[in-house]
Amino acid sequence: MQWFDAGVNLLDRRFDADAVLAEAREAGVKRICMITTHPDEWEAAASLYAAHPQQLCYTVGVHPHNAKDVRPEHYTQLRSVAAAPGVVAIGECGLDFNRNFSPPNVQREVFREQLKLAVALGLPVYLHERDAFADQQTILNEFAADLSGGLAHCFTGDQATMQAYLDMGLHIGITGWVCDPKRGESLREAVKALPLDRLILETDAPYLFPKSLRPRKRNNTPATLPHIATQLAELLESSTAELSNTSYANSCDLFGLKR
Repeated sequence: MQWFDAGVNLLDRRFDADAVLAEAREAGVKRICMITTHPDEWEAAASLYAAHPQQLCYTVGVHPHNAKDVRPEHYTQLRSVAAAPGVVAIGECGLDFNRNFSPPNVQREVFREQLKLAVALGLPVYLHERDAFADQQTILNEFAADLSGGLAHCFTGDQATMQAYLDMGLHIGITGWVCDPKRGESLREAVKALPLDRLILETDAPYLFPKSLRPRKRNNTPATLPHIATQLAELLESSTAELSNTSYANSCDLFGLKR
C-alpha cells in the first residue's frame, strides 16, 4: 500500500527532515504535503522541495497565529512564491480565536487576502480553524463559489461542522485525533458520515501523535499514517487498503498532482 500524508510541519525545528522523509518512505508514505505558516518559511520550503521533488509538495501561506506579522509586501511575495514548482495550495490560513496570538480583526483581514489570492491563482485553500467556526464560515461563504477546492486541515469537529465544510466543496483532513476515544468522540461519530471521495489523511506531525499507538513517542511523524488509517478503517467498517487507495487519489486530485 502507498500513502499520502497531506499535512506535515516538516520545517519544525524538532525534525531532521531527511531522516523523517526516509522513515516515511520505509513506512510506505510515498508523498507528503509540507505545510508553511509564516513568510519566513517560504524560501526554506522551496529549498527542501527542490531536494525531494518526488516525495514532497508544499503550501504557502500565513497561519492565523502569525497574521500580526504580515506586511503589504508579503502579499506580493506570496503571489510570486505561489507560482513556484511544488506549490499546491494557499495556507495554512484561517482563524484561531483560542488564544488570539494575532488580533481577530487582523486574522480576518489576512485570511480574506489569502482567499482572494487562492481564487485568483486557481489554487486550493489549506484551512486552519479553532474556536472560530462561525466567523470562518461567514468569510469562506464569500469565496466558496470561486474556490478551486480546499482542505479543512486537521479536522476535529462534529458532523454538523463537517457537513458545512462539505457543502462548500471542501475535503476533510483526518489525523490521529480519530485515535482518541475521549477527545475524539465527536470526530469518531462524524467520520461515519464522511463520503470517501472527500477523505484526506494527514498526521499534522510533529503534533497529534496517535493516542492508540505504542510505544508513545515525543514527536509524531508521517510514518504513523498507516496506523491512523487502520484505526479509521475499523470505524468505517472498511479496509485499510481501500483507505490507502482512496485517500491517496483524493490528495493527488485536490493538489493537482499525477497519481
